[in-house]
Amino acid sequence: MTDDPLGPFRWHPEPELIGVRDGSATRAALERAGEATWQVALDWLYDEALVRSMGRPTAYAELRRAYFGDAARPGPAPADPATLDAVLHRFAATIAPHTLSSWHPRSLSYFTPPPLVASIAGEVLAQWLNQGVDVWHAGPVAAFVEEEAVRWLCDLVGYGEGSFGLCTSGGVMANFIAMALVRDVHLRALRGAPHPPRGAALEGVRVYTSEQTHFSIGRALDELGFPPDTLVVLPADDGFRLHAAPVATAIADDRARGLTPVAISAVAGSTNTGSVDLVRELADLARAEALWLHVDAAYGGAARLSARDADRVPGLDLADSVTVDPHKWFFQAYDLGALLVRRGDHLRAAFDRSPEYYRGGESHAGDPGDGAPDGDDHAGQLNFYKLGFEGTRRFRALKLWASWHHLGTSGLGRLVERNDDVAAYLAACCRDADDFEALPEEPELSVVCFRHLPGGRAAAATMDPRELDRHQDRLAAALEASGDGWLSTTTLRGRTYLRAGIVNYLTGEADIDRLLATLRSLAPVPDPA
Repeated sequence: MTDDPLGPFRWHPEPELIGVRDGSATRAALERAGEATWQVALDWLYDEALVRSMGRPTAYAELRRAYFGDAARPGPAPADPATLDAVLHRFAATIAPHTLSSWHPRSLSYFTPPPLVASIAGEVLAQWLNQGVDVWHAGPVAAFVEEEAVRWLCDLVGYGEGSFGLCTSGGVMANFIAMALVRDVHLRALRGAPHPPRGAALEGVRVYTSEQTHFSIGRALDELGFPPDTLVVLPADDGFRLHAAPVATAIADDRARGLTPVAISAVAGSTNTGSVDLVRELADLARAEALWLHVDAAYGGAARLSARDADRVPGLDLADSVTVDPHKWFFQAYDLGALLVRRGDHLRAAFDRSPEYYRGGESHAGDPGDGAPDGDDHAGQLNFYKLGFEGTRRFRALKLWASWHHLGTSGLGRLVERNDDVAAYLAACCRDADDFEALPEEPELSVVCFRHLPGGRAAAATMDPRELDRHQDRLAAALEASGDGWLSTTTLRGRTYLRAGIVNYLTGEADIDRLLATLRSLAPVPDPA
């Protein structure tokens, strides 16, 4: 026996960072560890992240050698302990210089915003608390925080009493759960089946969407056992929006062939272009045809935070389910998505399974009929594992809770409006310039797809279209290598475009001016001779 609380951990050079029970012996060391970690993070922010949009090197094979060494593959795990300072030094030397920076004001590629400081604080606290938000008793107040955040999101999209949802890892999982509801709740009801349909019962089913839908809808249907022809992809209009008319025609044709239309999957803020389908039209059609309407508003749903711009994503309250991703336009640290359902009880109908080791809280107090102990003080509890796929679930909601309290709806909305204004400015610059063009010319939200026209519009019109496409790819690669900005590329109507997904609240109009100037400098006008 020993009175030394650090005795069992003296094998480590910093036992006070492991055996933390005695505050008088360990708190000062923990404070120093926190300060050192925060300092390394700020060094990265100001010395790397705000200097270069992408660290060096960026080529895959080159970066593998830079990180792993000449072998370009992982070596053995560390055998012996080290100090935290040594670990932080290794991070600063081998990881920090080679990362994408979402903080850089001209980093405008995918939907990766710089996280709010309150979100980072919430994430740090969540990791300290280490709550499992699956069974209520494993994270009691954490379940209430998620319940509260989900309620705020339901209110945001316009859902009323009886709606509910849950936090997910992102839009892919949220869309997956939505398609599971289509199968296990809506299709079952249409068929009047005693059990959720499986196997051959999934044949002949149709789900309608547009060419701008996220890949996760098709992936979900595949993984849920639907045949490959289940997803019917319909053309969008010139603004990349899905209307009700082509869907109605497809439904009528499919019913005439004896098929079973079951759902429409719309998008409010597509990843590709930021386009918003005509959700109200689609909702009227879905209601008339007894179809489930899902709206993927993973990105665009955040426009509802702005009183000024909320009408850019109308009709979300008419959907049966809505995906929203706070780690996109709510400026949250990864990972945090959410699925919202107009009838929250549908989640339990699809996922309510109770293993024997989760005994408490499954019935009313004093009623052991559902496996709960007599007089269970926790009866009727909120168990999130019964509402979705995940068992173990991180305390994702705390960072959103902290950020929403810190900025309020109005503050979050101001950041969304700033992004919309900067996107409008970029589109206007393209309209006014002879050597850039945007498609569409007016962005619906904060995504702008545009391309450089070397030599101007007239000269570009004479180029081989494939060479003009390659020019955009080369330009994007040169911009990334320069470190002065980062844009992704995409394909629209068979042609290659640069894509600016503006969800960076640090970006201003001056950054757009500099971005365009940099692109011009990286792509000089060809010599007419």
